[in-house]
Amino acid sequence: MKKSPVVLITGCSSGIGYALAEAFHARGCIAVATARKPQSLAALSAQGVHTLALDVTSAESIRNGVAAVEAQHGAVDVLVNNAGIPVMGPTAELSLDELRLQWETNLTAPIAMVQAVVPAMVKRGSGRIVNLGSVSGLLTTPFAGPYCASKAALHSLSDALRMELKPFGIEVLMVQPGGVQSNFGAGAKAQTGQHQWQLYARFADGIAKRAGASQEHATPTTVFAKDFVRAVLADKPEPVIRLGAGSTGLPLLARLPISVKDRLLMRRFGLNSAD
Repeated sequence: MKKSPVVLITGCSSGIGYALAEAFHARGCIAVATARKPQSLAALSAQGVHTLALDVTSAESIRNGVAAVEAQHGAVDVLVNNAGIPVMGPTAELSLDELRLQWETNLTAPIAMVQAVVPAMVKRGSGRIVNLGSVSGLLTTPFAGPYCASKAALHSLSDALRMELKPFGIEVLMVQPGGVQSNFGAGAKAQTGQHQWQLYARFADGIAKRAGASQEHATPTTVFAKDFVRAVLADKPEPVIRLGAGSTGLPLLARLPISVKDRLLMRRFGLNSAD
């Protein structure tokens, strides 16, 4: 990795993305922080971080944003696909529009970003793509089916990309965070709070508990960001990087016998009260 790599990061308005932009900038990178609303990036801009309006669900916005970065800085050295949204609640009662937005933001958007930056990377013969998955993509829990599915799918696509892009000198890394302090829990609670559950009204406490679970004993964002940058900029990075609270233990829980795992998770999120 060259001395001042160009790092393009999506979803930097707050939380993990914001902290990653600061951490890459602190390491001497040319950090380009993006968000749908550029005003949310004002504090980063004041620190010297390059900022850019970019809506990951808009093909035109992606095309124009990547073109602007390449025109100013040359090919992107590191793409960090961080942008994502939570959609939680009982799958049988979630609206299809919510599910479509989940797939578009958490799955289609990262691939659209990859397709936008890869041509210049191929031309130069190097590059690094970093997709943010989640331990939730390894351990599926009640009341988070769509979110877990979107991350599991991103894991699989990253596996394919890692092999497909290797002949061009492009590395693909998958970061699978555990619990990290961010606005994710608040966003999940706001999303689930908009619903008037019918079949699952008596499980409302369990739904709320799952919505906020990522913030229980969560790793401080700045700590996670520094560890993330160190791992991603390593000369020989690991293809799968796990960081943050629970990132080691939860994948082990996923390997338990199905009956045991189901029983533990159902009890954790209040579904045992159905008995």
